[in-house]
Amino acid sequence: MQDISFATGPMWAGFIAFVVAMLALDLFVLGGNKAHRVSVKEAGAWVATWVTLALAFGALLWWYLDGSLGREIANRKALEFLTGYLIEQSLSVDNMFVFVMIFTYFAVPPELQRRVLLYGVLGAIVMRAGMILAGVWLVKEFAWILYVFGAFLVLTGIKMLVFADKQPDLDSNPLLRWLRGHMRITPDFHGQSFFVRQQGLLYATPMFLVLVMIELSDLVFAVDSIPAIFAVTTDPFIVFTSNIFAIMGLRALYFLLADMAGRFHLLKYGLAIVLVFIGGKMLVMPWFHMPVQWSLAVVGTIIAMSVLLSLKLSTPKPVVVGATDGRA
Repeated sequence: MQDISFATGPMWAGFIAFVVAMLALDLFVLGGNKAHRVSVKEAGAWVATWVTLALAFGALLWWYLDGSLGREIANRKALEFLTGYLIEQSLSVDNMFVFVMIFTYFAVPPELQRRVLLYGVLGAIVMRAGMILAGVWLVKEFAWILYVFGAFLVLTGIKMLVFADKQPDLDSNPLLRWLRGHMRITPDFHGQSFFVRQQGLLYATPMFLVLVMIELSDLVFAVDSIPAIFAVTTDPFIVFTSNIFAIMGLRALYFLLADMAGRFHLLKYGLAIVLVFIGGKMLVMPWFHMPVQWSLAVVGTIIAMSVLLSLKLSTPKPVVVGATDGRA
């Protein structure tokens, strides 16, 4: 399955300009670079905004392709974008659970979390752009790599099912232990600063360690989520735009759902099943091609059922972000 992208240079430039403009708006107009505790109402408004923008982009994409390449291609590409966006958004929710764990471990005050997540988004965009370009090149040069991606996703999904209830131990994280052993680190936060000078020496703050762990989690989840979308399309424009929309909305989704993360205890199982389904779909492509709308329906049903069952079977156990004592 190899798609020839319809996107022109101006389309790529326009989308990148849109992303840069939204990030600049967040940073310099809406105070994204300032300490601020995000309320549930504010987070909900941003989640609604990003979902609306993603759907509007899909509609605009359909309208453009319908007028230029025909209804059939317009329908297929719009469905690919929506399916890819749903997959990437769903898988990014698992990243949200890791954010909760990181912020709780380091006892990051709520008002400091917004800025570090913004830098996490910036890093994720750069990392995913590079990984998407590499993935598209690999698929173009070695079509069989799709089966490797499929097998990897199946194994990852099975691993997630087996270890869904196991909490990672940050104390034993090799990167974190190395940083603590090779850097001067202050015991306390210094506002939003990643580095401070004390007695003429440069010290990292716990905020820097939080940023490193956030970026590491983004990298790990990108390794899972980017191969997943290749089960839907190999069109680099669709892959890139669906990924970026999911990433841009992740920060708001975190602030909306972080305090309720404990109630979605079955969602990890649903995401694991999604990975197994997508990987299996890639492995059987030579014998059976599943229409994109079927994939959209299956993924949507799995996620919806895991959320509904979680809410029905769980007892509200809010996760108080930053409630435990962290260590630098």
